[in-house]
Amino acid sequence: MVSVLFAIFAPVNKHPSPHIMQHLRISIITVAYNSAATLEDTIQSVLSQTYPDIEYIVVDGDSTDGTAALLRRYESRFQGRLLWVSEKDNGIYDAMNKGFRMATGDVVGILNSDDYFTAPDVIARMAEAFADEAVDAVYGDIHFIRDGEPERCVRYYSSRRFSPGWLRFGFMPAHPSFYARRAVFERAGLYKTDYKIGSDYEMMVRLFCVHRIRARYLPMDFVTMRMGGLSTSGVHSKLQLIKDDVRACRENGIYTNALFIATKFLFKIFELRG
Repeated sequence: MVSVLFAIFAPVNKHPSPHIMQHLRISIITVAYNSAATLEDTIQSVLSQTYPDIEYIVVDGDSTDGTAALLRRYESRFQGRLLWVSEKDNGIYDAMNKGFRMATGDVVGILNSDDYFTAPDVIARMAEAFADEAVDAVYGDIHFIRDGEPERCVRYYSSRRFSPGWLRFGFMPAHPSFYARRAVFERAGLYKTDYKIGSDYEMMVRLFCVHRIRARYLPMDFVTMRMGGLSTSGVHSKLQLIKDDVRACRENGIYTNALFIATKFLFKIFELRG
C-alpha cells in the first residue's frame, strides 16, 4: 500500500452516522487505458476506504498491458461491488460517460487511474456532508507528486477560495475531489465528448452557472495525483485548455476571453512546493 502524507483533516466527526452508513451509496468511477503500472495503487486506495457502501466502476479502453487481468485479480476483494468493462471507447470523456451510465450510487465522482485517495476516510467524511439534503455536491483539495516520490508534495491545489465567479478566469474546484448527487448529472447531462481537454471544466461551468448547484467545500486533501496528466503537461496542452475553457464559458452564456483564462497559470505558481 502506498504511504501518503499531506492529509488535511477538518474538525468533523470521523465516524459517519448510521443513517448515512445504511442509505447513501457512493459510486467511484475510474477510466483506464494501459494503466496497469498505476491502477493497482488506485484500486488499493478504494479498498482501503472505511466507508462501507462504495460501488467501484472501472471503464477500461481495451488495454493491452494486463489491466483486465489486474481487475480480475481484484474482483473478489470487492465482494460484488466492482463493476468493470474493457472495450474500445471514443476518448476519456466517452469512457467517463459510460461509467456514469453504469453507476447506481446516490453520489458519483471520478478517481483517475494514476491517482489515489490520500487517506482511508476520504469517502466517509465526504459522505457526511451529503447528510444535509440541501447539498448537491462537495469538493476539496488535492496534491501532486512525482512518480516514485509519493511522500513529497510538489504542488498543492486548494479549492478553498473557489466561487462560481472565478470560473470565467478558468478556476474551478479540483475535479478529482468533486462528487455530486447522481440526480444532478441526470438533470444537467453528462460530459461533452467533443472537447479535447476541457470537458471537465465545461461540466463545472454548466453545473455552477447554469444549474446553480449548491456545493460545499470540505477543507481536506482528497486525492494524490501524479504529475504529467492530460491537462497538466506541455505548452500545447495549455493552449488547447485555454481554447476549450473559452468555448465552455461562451456555450454556457458566461463572458470570458483567452487573457482572462490564461491568468490561472500565473496563480498556479503559488501552488508549487519546494
